Amino acid sequence: MLASLEMWQRHIFSLAVLVGVIVAALIIHRLVLRVFRRVTKVAVILPKGSVRKHCSKPLLWLIIIAAVRFALPLLALPEELATVAEHAFSVLLIGFVSWLLVKSTFVLDDYVVGRLNIEDEDNLRARKIYTQLRVVKRIIIVIVAIIALATILMTFPRIRQLGTTILASAGIIGIVVGMAAQKTIGTFIAGLQIAFTQPIRLDDVVIVENEWGRVEEITLTYVVVKIWDLRRLIIPITYFIEKPFQNWTRTTADILGTVYIYVDYTVPIDAVREQLQKILNESDLWDRKVCVLQVTNTSERGIKLRALVSAADASKAWSLRCEVRERLVDFIGENYPQSLPKLRVQSDRLKEQ
Repeated sequence: MLASLEMWQRHIFSLAVLVGVIVAALIIHRLVLRVFRRVTKVAVILPKGSVRKHCSKPLLWLIIIAAVRFALPLLALPEELATVAEHAFSVLLIGFVSWLLVKSTFVLDDYVVGRLNIEDEDNLRARKIYTQLRVVKRIIIVIVAIIALATILMTFPRIRQLGTTILASAGIIGIVVGMAAQKTIGTFIAGLQIAFTQPIRLDDVVIVENEWGRVEEITLTYVVVKIWDLRRLIIPITYFIEKPFQNWTRTTADILGTVYIYVDYTVPIDAVREQLQKILNESDLWDRKVCVLQVTNTSERGIKLRALVSAADASKAWSLRCEVRERLVDFIGENYPQSLPKLRVQSDRLKEQ
């Protein structure tokens, strides 16, 4: 009877310790979040609510697991069960620490996005930093996952002994794996090279495989290009290292656009040039930098006019080119219809008559 009473007392004490530890962990979790909220109000270091949004759950479970893990000696557990529980909580502790580190990269992402406005027209610096962040973020997540998995596996004695045996033949295994994963490793290195040398960045305007589009996503293995008609072009990241492509926003977003008009020799060039200037002055798409009209070619049927105009970015340049083309054709058709392209035919039979 006395032994049974002592056993129940130990169980009740263990339950009380467990409940007390969990309650203390919840209080600590709330205090930590409150401290972060106060810090972000006083000094704008992190975006408001970012820590709570991304790190609240992993931090809560990490504090609870850590508290229970350190309270295990106080619980009345059998020796074998205590050993298993201690190992299980150690594994969980490693997992939740890794989860918290991964979620911390999302807080860093929010911080960068909050400080740099990607939507600005002149967003070259923002896109450069954001591209590097996205690639580095993925690398950190992969590294944390690998280290966490390796650390968990090393907590098992049998696997640790197996690891010692495998290390003895690591040279041969390394050569075999290196040959098998040559392309994968090359792709990974290409991703790092893209991140730091940056031949492309997020939101860059590129011409790839004769398609015009914007870089929508950059991963360690592929790049997603959003084409003008909303299709997505998926390209291996090694493509941008090994093959030539056009980047219209490599240094600046502004660009020149050309409009070709075919007319007769009788067209008054100065009048068309004045009309081009008038069209651009009335357009909100023109950036007030370049306005040129030149005769770039002649043939037996007429002449070729080239209007050279400038715009702040590729999208505006396309719309401006369409507007200039339409209005110049209307202007020539209304005011100088005789200057539209003609096909002249001379008949010798009419001369004989």
